[in-house]
Amino acid sequence: MSVITVDKIYPKFREEVAEKFCTDKNKFDIYNCLACGMCTAGCPFSDVHEDMDPRKFVRMVLLGLKEEVLNSKFIWNCTMCGRCTMLCPMGVDIAGMVRTIRGNFGLRSPGFLQDIVDNQIRTGNQMEVTQEDYLDTLEWIEEELQAELDDTNVRIPVDKVGADFLFLWDPREIKYYPMDVQSIGKIMHAAGANWTCSSEYWDATHYGLFSGDDEASRILLKRIADQVKKLKVKYVVVTECGHATRAQRWGRKVWLTPEEADYPVYSFLEIQADWIKNGIIKVDKTKNPEPVTYHDPCNSARKEGIIEEPRYCLNQVVLDFREMWPNREYNYCCGGGGGLLAMGKEIKVGRMAKGKLKADQITKTGAKIVVTPCHNCFDQLTDIIKEYNLDVKVQHVHHLVSNALVLK
Repeated sequence: MSVITVDKIYPKFREEVAEKFCTDKNKFDIYNCLACGMCTAGCPFSDVHEDMDPRKFVRMVLLGLKEEVLNSKFIWNCTMCGRCTMLCPMGVDIAGMVRTIRGNFGLRSPGFLQDIVDNQIRTGNQMEVTQEDYLDTLEWIEEELQAELDDTNVRIPVDKVGADFLFLWDPREIKYYPMDVQSIGKIMHAAGANWTCSSEYWDATHYGLFSGDDEASRILLKRIADQVKKLKVKYVVVTECGHATRAQRWGRKVWLTPEEADYPVYSFLEIQADWIKNGIIKVDKTKNPEPVTYHDPCNSARKEGIIEEPRYCLNQVVLDFREMWPNREYNYCCGGGGGLLAMGKEIKVGRMAKGKLKADQITKTGAKIVVTPCHNCFDQLTDIIKEYNLDVKVQHVHHLVSNALVLK
């Protein structure tokens, strides 16, 4: 047992953390810790590898062990999934504490996490896609969609003033998975949606959520708010991405003024479920006969409560839907959240160790397709499949919805 000496205690540290805490709740809730250990008991990774003890981390912060906290590997090992807080009887936001310490005490993350934030500030999107390449991709996919549907009137609208909603993309969809744009565009067309996307700021993702960079976070959210005002849309729809949904919904409350944040934000999951339920789009589940399971992204399920909508969609568009256990808000993080995917080789060993729990969950279902509405989860699950040689492929909800569409 290590000995804590008085000279290592800095009593004002917890006050500094609380003052810098960015939250829509009481920032001093972090003082409520009872040291009961429910957070560690609830963390699925607490015994997967070293430096994964939430209770120990919180106690170090509250005791004022500043030097130990700032050198703790827990700061970067934590996926900020929120499962600990869900089970905490006092509601201590440990993920928020981790985020605050990452971004406000002069730390630099492993890998290229902060580089992604800097790139997005500089270029408008995290993958540095030029405006020309972005617009060319949308035009190309529009032509592909017209050919698929044999209809030259099909559009992927850009900068349409007065549309019902502004759609925000994940840069992966533009740069690496343009067929996702076609899949989403097909659903929009089937629904007769009055939508648009911006030519200027269109990136829904937001790695400031992970790095703790609140200054960058405000800039990125303000850009989207300005597009809403400029294009005179009624609301924002975020592509299937857990952390992007969290950043755009929760972020409005903490990084924007009430006047700037005066617009609703929905996940595309909610929109698809609504369109299917109300008969706006017709689907045929026999088009997706393979067994399917579903992974709940932490940011959309635990933090934003989007749990039943994707399940409703899947039950309408696939013949054989199988749940992992545990599931819904009790599901395990895939191991790639909290920016860990951007932290390089230093974190990958632990990331894959975490992923073993998810590999076992998927295997027990016997599914051939694991669906997740999140690009971070998509990439982590892809790595897990390779690491553990799983006979399964990863897809988004919209892939199965668009495949099941019954078009006029």
